[in-house]
Amino acid sequence: MPSADPYLNTDAGTMSPFEHGEVFVLDDGGEVDLDLGNYERFLDITLTRDNNITTGKIYQYVINKERKGDYLGKTVQVVPHITDAIQEWIERAALIPVDGKEGPADICVIELGGTIGDIESMPFIEALGQFSYRVGTGNFCLVHVSLVPVLNVVGEQKTKPTQHSVRGLRGLGLTPNILACRSTMALDENVKEKLSRFCHVPAENIVTLYDVPNIWHIPLLLRDQKAHEALLKELNLLGIARKPDLTEWTARTKVYDMLHDPVKIAMVGKYVGLKDSYLSVLKALLHASVGCRKKLVVEWVEASHLEDITAKVDPDTYKAAWNRLKGADGILVPGGFGDRGVQGKILAAKYARESKVPFLGICLGMQIAVVEYARSVLGLYDANTEEFDPQTSNPCVIFMPEGSKTHMGGTMRLGSRRTYFKVPDCKSAKLYGDATFVDERHRHRYEVNPDMISQLEAAGLSFVGRDESGRRMEIVELPSHPYFIGVQFHPEFKSRPGKPSALFSGLIAASCGQMDLLLNKSDHLSNGMANGINGKATSKPRANGNCFKSSNGSLNGVYSNGNGVHH
Repeated sequence: MPSADPYLNTDAGTMSPFEHGEVFVLDDGGEVDLDLGNYERFLDITLTRDNNITTGKIYQYVINKERKGDYLGKTVQVVPHITDAIQEWIERAALIPVDGKEGPADICVIELGGTIGDIESMPFIEALGQFSYRVGTGNFCLVHVSLVPVLNVVGEQKTKPTQHSVRGLRGLGLTPNILACRSTMALDENVKEKLSRFCHVPAENIVTLYDVPNIWHIPLLLRDQKAHEALLKELNLLGIARKPDLTEWTARTKVYDMLHDPVKIAMVGKYVGLKDSYLSVLKALLHASVGCRKKLVVEWVEASHLEDITAKVDPDTYKAAWNRLKGADGILVPGGFGDRGVQGKILAAKYARESKVPFLGICLGMQIAVVEYARSVLGLYDANTEEFDPQTSNPCVIFMPEGSKTHMGGTMRLGSRRTYFKVPDCKSAKLYGDATFVDERHRHRYEVNPDMISQLEAAGLSFVGRDESGRRMEIVELPSHPYFIGVQFHPEFKSRPGKPSALFSGLIAASCGQMDLLLNKSDHLSNGMANGINGKATSKPRANGNCFKSSNGSLNGVYSNGNGVHH
């Protein structure tokens, strides 16, 4: 499932969450667009860095070949060299197994991000035009995602944006086989007929992606409109494919819709103005809350609003932030970079520790919890992380020895790493099904100072999870607390619907009084909670969509969205 984003960055690693939403990390350490996280969660697959294609990667690949002399002195041009490289990358990525089975997938979807007419997308559009011609009819299906806005005044569904988008796409050499129309309501039949007439797409190949109570309804929406049949028909696979079995998915969606008993989690961060900045954390909280049969309510708390300086300049904002924090059933401090709001995060960890409120700290959230403990319990008032105070005399968190201070992209500790439990009866080991180790994904440059561990543990903290060397701290717990856990890794990246992350399940369960049930009963919660606990051992706008069936019978595809409608 390759995803093509036409920006020049070689990956999403150096982009601010405000710019592009969260950076999603893959098992192999690839820092990619948040869309790949959606694909992993919805399809329960494991993607690789090669499933993320960017303009930067393609140009870097071609320039490296040119420097080595691979083009034999030819003038290197966008056509054919860049377009050929895009097609080669797509075919190479289509052969990578992503579902745990051997061999390539039967169907491969390729997403092309952007909007029809974007200059930066042109080489990709041209490459796909050549690609569709080369593989031939029946081996390639283009799904074009477009907007059908509804005028609120009269409630009329306007087809002109889609008409213009399709016309532009056809002018660039691609003809859509299926239209996926994003709208607030289902398309009227006369609107479908109009789109069919002007866009030259059969009416049965036009599906509506209208607003639904929750995103888990989308696969059911597509099934009910027979989108899968349209796709299979275009690829000559109608007589081969099995009927889709969405029984479990449907049951889970119904449970989700019926939840009404709330559990409030305070999310204390610096990017709370853009919810996509914490998309995977939100999804992991949702998966866990559905497993606990609770309706998730997220209380967004801007970390800087908890600080004393805010109390002086804006007391109302300060009071409101603290009220949201104190009114929550549990507190989560996610990862992040930069020193803005760090003191607020420390204050949140201190409140959770002293008030016995369930707490989960992720990456920086774990590090600030250690700093707070050193300051408050050990009396090391200048304790800090070297990230924010390189001269601190009590560095609780230090720069990793193998890290780079000159290059930002791809220089962190990235991807899946193994954590060994050093305290077998700790809460986190029990949550992972009494595991001896767990594989989780990482993304950090700083780590807890191993030289301070004995001092911190003597004061009551317990570093229950460490790497194979024993010097890299991965999980910290406060045994005297109902639920106070910090992790250096990012458990949210491996959470799935029906298979919630163990530590998120623990946070939700502790926040709603189900912790004993979760720890002591193997069949405590049906429909996937146990799966989440035992999950230890497993290892923006779009533009159009296409699928192609290669000569060996595998299927590859492209997905993008003509009007830049995110769904």
